[in-house]
Amino acid sequence: LPYGRCAESNSCSVSELQARRFFEQENAKLRERYHAEYSAAYAYNTNVTEENRQVMIRVYADSARENKLLAQAVKAGGYSESSDASIRRQARMLQNLGADVLDANDYLQLKNAISAMQSNYATTSVCSFANRSDCSLTLEPHIQERLSNSRDPAELAWYWREWYDKAGTPMRNNFGKYVRLTRKAANLNGFRSYADYWVHFYEDADFERQLDVTYKALLPFYRQIHGYVRYRLREHYGPDVVPAEGNIPMHLLGNMWGQSWNDVVDLFTPFPDKAFVDLKAEMNRQQYSVQKLFELGDQFFQSLGMRALPSSFWNLSVLTRPNDREVVCHASAWDFYQDSDVRIKMCTEVDTHYLYVVHHELGHIQYYLQYEQQPAVFRGAPNPGFHEAVGDVIALSVMSAKHLKSIGLISNGRWDEKSRINELFKQALSKIVFLPFSYTMDKYRYAVFRNELDESQWNCGFWQMRSEFGGVEPPLSRNESDFDPPAKYHIDADVEYLRYFAAHIFQFQFHKALCQLADQYVPGDSRLTLDNCDIFGSKKAGEAFKNFLSAGNSRHWKQTLEDLTGETEMDPAALLEYFDPLYQWLKKENSRLGVPLGWGDTNKISSNCCGTFST
Repeated sequence: LPYGRCAESNSCSVSELQARRFFEQENAKLRERYHAEYSAAYAYNTNVTEENRQVMIRVYADSARENKLLAQAVKAGGYSESSDASIRRQARMLQNLGADVLDANDYLQLKNAISAMQSNYATTSVCSFANRSDCSLTLEPHIQERLSNSRDPAELAWYWREWYDKAGTPMRNNFGKYVRLTRKAANLNGFRSYADYWVHFYEDADFERQLDVTYKALLPFYRQIHGYVRYRLREHYGPDVVPAEGNIPMHLLGNMWGQSWNDVVDLFTPFPDKAFVDLKAEMNRQQYSVQKLFELGDQFFQSLGMRALPSSFWNLSVLTRPNDREVVCHASAWDFYQDSDVRIKMCTEVDTHYLYVVHHELGHIQYYLQYEQQPAVFRGAPNPGFHEAVGDVIALSVMSAKHLKSIGLISNGRWDEKSRINELFKQALSKIVFLPFSYTMDKYRYAVFRNELDESQWNCGFWQMRSEFGGVEPPLSRNESDFDPPAKYHIDADVEYLRYFAAHIFQFQFHKALCQLADQYVPGDSRLTLDNCDIFGSKKAGEAFKNFLSAGNSRHWKQTLEDLTGETEMDPAALLEYFDPLYQWLKKENSRLGVPLGWGDTNKISSNCCGTFST
């Protein structure tokens, strides 16, 4: 507990006792404010109306006012100089106001700009390629279904353009307002830019450099995947659609943002004669329900000796898309800061993708439940990447052959060599392909926030980066009358994205450590490999994981990481080890086929854009 030392001895000075009492009272009030905020935000997200949006903004504004007063009191009390490390940490965190530092008018303008972008994203519908007069198609499930299943480049380009023109371009003014006001808030908080404000949450002055080093370490592997996929796409679509050596046209990759390519894996499966197990068909055959997916996740955490989902979770979550109102379908997990009230909001369907997402979201939920006993200010992850990694690390076990067999979805608990390459390749199409994408999301916003990119180049600069770092490009030319970044949810919602990049690295570090604790992984043993490890039922792994989660944000992330893994840095070694059989196979195969690697500049933006962004 944060204040254990005082309780055990009578060595506390009067000022320390006073400080403890002050923070206990303020944390209690803070918890109530968080409860009010998340209640209002949940009401809006599960029923997108103008009225609910206004209520939410009012609640946030009230909270901001109180948080400002608290920051002043913390500063006046001189708590940052306390001899108690926990008090110092709380004081530092509570003086950090984010947008709350703005005056009331600016604050409302900022919140309105963000929620207007979110509302536009949630309510964007597009016109059908087959029937242009039907303009009721939504991203999920309609457009996503076409991106996954259509093999007509013209149809795919149509939906790409419809989405970016409607979800992105109209939000340019709101985005501009957002950039100006967040810059103002960052400056008032003592940061050079909003980018520096975001990065400071990693509590490591070296983290940005570490990010660049990590991206570069992954690039050789990514280039092998990119080259192979481009080669196979060119075989399928022909040289008029796919260049031999250039950027991959992103509308062909099965995902609106080209952030994962596994929905079209049938176009470039390494061993096409080895069919993937159709988990969706098997789930349907066994009459799986959405409820069943969540029950499986709940059982997984319980098998590790962790907490069961409370009954309020089942009663208050929104787990499928309601028919009677607009909701924000983007999957999210919620902590209401009261009586273990945790919920998930998502439009779940029964398929392989959602089996994964359900476990990912339940990871957030378990994290909330484990650090519930911490003071409100410490109820969070010590590194933004940790929260996102926690669900994914469970999902790595869940999607292993070993585990899928144990829950009766497949008959063999080990892949043969060809199937193993196929499975690793399919996983890499989300786990590895995602890294250049997530790297770009914040590299781009850092450049905007730091004013390194002129506003007249905000759009071409975005595509320059997507091309330079990931080798993908739009299906058609884009210019400055277009504005494409807000076509991605996290850009509208003011969610920093480096956390997802970091999570994709950290989850393999966590996975390796937990697999060793569960006696499921031995280096060099072909029967106990990282890609077929299932920690289900391991109380030893569960205990270590529980200790890691229950610390919340009370300690620096390097300490909690070291306790779990013995490491103190974000390190891609475990990820590269996990995928090594695939990397070795790709190098041989690409060389055998004479596949060109790498890509040049995209020709889909004006050649006098902004030059390159070297890292």
